[in-house]
Amino acid sequence: MDTEKCRVLLRVIGLGSISAAAEDLGYTPSGISKMMAAFEAELGFTLLLRSRGGVRPTRECEHMMPLFRRLADDYTLARETADSLLGIETGEIYVGTPYPVFFRPLSRLISDFCSKYPGIHVGIIEGMSSELADRVSQRQADFCIISKREGNFEFIPLTDDPFIALVSSDHPLTQKGFVTPEDLAREPFIMMHPEVDTDCSRYLEQNGIVPDIRFSCSDTLAAYHMVEAKLGITLENSIYTSLFSGNVAALPLTPQCTIPIGIAMPETSQQSPAAKRFIELSQTYF
Repeated sequence: MDTEKCRVLLRVIGLGSISAAAEDLGYTPSGISKMMAAFEAELGFTLLLRSRGGVRPTRECEHMMPLFRRLADDYTLARETADSLLGIETGEIYVGTPYPVFFRPLSRLISDFCSKYPGIHVGIIEGMSSELADRVSQRQADFCIISKREGNFEFIPLTDDPFIALVSSDHPLTQKGFVTPEDLAREPFIMMHPEVDTDCSRYLEQNGIVPDIRFSCSDTLAAYHMVEAKLGITLENSIYTSLFSGNVAALPLTPQCTIPIGIAMPETSQQSPAAKRFIELSQTYF
């Protein structure tokens, strides 16, 4: 099985577009279309479903995806290792974090790294902690600063972040000074990222809380201003609060809860030479 076809297929699916993948990989759209047609003929079934909204994998393709990723990753790892042995610094790594407070040190790390290894491409990926953890587990990401999650990767703790409730500054709960599970079940609630596994959804489930969800959103700043407008209360990592100012109070939870935040990265044996260099350099930043 041609590993290049696997790599191209994965990029097409990841970007949701043949033309976008062609631009990213340096192919022509017709070239990728012919490659995918040859791949489908080789396997004996259709890999991609095409529509006006882009392309997506067929059921058979989804079943084969773990194998495609493993073949592409093993080839990339072998190529980068061979280049390293020849003294050639090449490859690509992918990093990300959902926490803006880490953007500055992460950007400085990337700048320093690219100055030392200009032949290595660094890609920035987005997502919540659970999504980034899945990417690291699947060897689609090399260095992510996230809330602790389960997965096939190493996790290096950086800090324990208090989990808090956000309420408007004149809310009656500010007089009590803390928020209980009963408060969370009774008060109008703003649910952030309702379709994603988050620290919030985990806290609610672990404490048996069924909130009165009145609003939902997928942006922390939007939720913050919704709380300020007295639309409801919400839960958040305290690491975000330094980024905002306004008429919002951050209250501790009872029972108390802290969220371990750290670096998720592939196990040492699965790290590419490029990723190993990035991780080694990161020790001076984190």
